[in-house]
Amino acid sequence: MTWQRETFKKIKQIPREEHVLPGTALCAGCGGLEALRLAAKVLGDEVVYVNAAGCFTMLAAYPFTPFKGSWLYTTMGSAPAGAQGVRDALDVLIAKGRLPERENLKVVVLGGDGSTYDMALSSTSGAITRKLDFYYFCYDNEAYGNTGMQLSPATPYGARTSTSPCSLQHPSGTTQEKKDIFEIWRAHKPPYIATVAPRYPLDLEEKFARAATFTGPKLFLALSACPTGWLYDPGETPGVAKLAVETGLWPLKESINGVVTHTYIPKRKPVEEYLKLQGRFRHLFEPTRQDEAIRHIQERVDAYWKQVKNAEKAV
Repeated sequence: MTWQRETFKKIKQIPREEHVLPGTALCAGCGGLEALRLAAKVLGDEVVYVNAAGCFTMLAAYPFTPFKGSWLYTTMGSAPAGAQGVRDALDVLIAKGRLPERENLKVVVLGGDGSTYDMALSSTSGAITRKLDFYYFCYDNEAYGNTGMQLSPATPYGARTSTSPCSLQHPSGTTQEKKDIFEIWRAHKPPYIATVAPRYPLDLEEKFARAATFTGPKLFLALSACPTGWLYDPGETPGVAKLAVETGLWPLKESINGVVTHTYIPKRKPVEEYLKLQGRFRHLFEPTRQDEAIRHIQERVDAYWKQVKNAEKAV
């Protein structure tokens, strides 16, 4: 089934107004910030951001903030619980007539992959089960970036992190596979889940526009290319981010009430083109090429897209 955008069909339709202003202390070339900036163009200013500790902690350092909306800081494990408190407070104020309905605010959790895939999973599960009306924006740079790029449940097989270095025992680096948080969320039956990548801005904007029509938990997993942790020049972020999608490693998809649709089908370049650009995978090519590890990554991608193709044929 071909996915059709209904609201954002041309680049010029993306609002020019900025809601996340420049001049933050985040790393140069941060892909997560680019994704958030695009998301905010649809979310607007009437937002309370509930920020789990992580890289985005650096966004708002008192008394300075890049947000036109409000911002609340929490521990890594409690952002969804914080969102529950904010949402409840807004609902009570509206019910008592102390806040006009027209001044209602969106509640948006900002969490890195460490929070999303790991530390905050229990509070997230509770919030989804309670059908909390909130957005969850995960900037996924596949490691605990703010504390030195340690292994996280989102770290892919073969990547080198500060706690999963390549060694004689584990020459390929990370041996675990990335946790499938998309399917974990889907098992909770929220109304909307999507993966996004900032190099595909129309796809990203369209998904935020669609999500706005649903009440309840809404997840966005944003590919966040990370020059500091993935070890490449910040100027190469656009190329790295695009290749993640074009090799099939980062599928663009959405789930509406449990029904999954892939919103972009890449022609699929070899994963090597993506891996070679990043220092975290350099040990797979130097000093000795690790064909078995590279083949393992390619075969998993091939198997995923074969499954997608078979599922579409069955519809």
